[in-house]
Amino acid sequence: MTQENHRVAGPLSSEVVSELRNIVGEEGLIWRASELKVYECDGWTMEKTAPELLVLPRTTEQVSHTLKVLHRHRIAFLPRGAGTGLSGGALPVEAPVMIGTARMNRILSIDLANRRIEVESGVANLRVTNAVKDQGYFYAPDPSSQVACTIGGNVSENSGGPHTLKYGVTTNHVLGIELVLADGEVVELGGPLEERCG
Repeated sequence: MTQENHRVAGPLSSEVVSELRNIVGEEGLIWRASELKVYECDGWTMEKTAPELLVLPRTTEQVSHTLKVLHRHRIAFLPRGAGTGLSGGALPVEAPVMIGTARMNRILSIDLANRRIEVESGVANLRVTNAVKDQGYFYAPDPSSQVACTIGGNVSENSGGPHTLKYGVTTNHVLGIELVLADGEVVELGGPLEERCG
């Protein structure tokens, strides 16, 4: 693919696109208007606006490097999970770049003795329950879109469903989170109880 063919529609420079391509690879960028149409809204379809570029990192390190580039060039961005929310939270208003978490979809560890599971932000909600249900466990926050919605999106929207009337919403079930700040710094908030008390 030539540089000429890889132009995005808006004001993002070829320099920025090239830097981002070096981080996530060619397959980690979506820039064609026809492909970006899918990302112009979430479950709230009354308003629509598409990003100029979608970046699909696979790791926290790639997210960090991506945000460092955007921060250095003063480019606004918006993170997106599965886009099933109904609040317009995934609508890229005045944000030319969208960071999608679809490729960050691994379950990293399961610790049933301490009732903990560590997942990446792109893991679908129902996969958490399916990973532990044979042992008699389940993940209580169960929005109606749980087959598709992601844990990262659930955290950002504090999602819930019928079980939350008894067990609480997402915030009641998150012990810790690793996140990347807008300038690319990676931070950890909370963590396992014994680590916080030890």
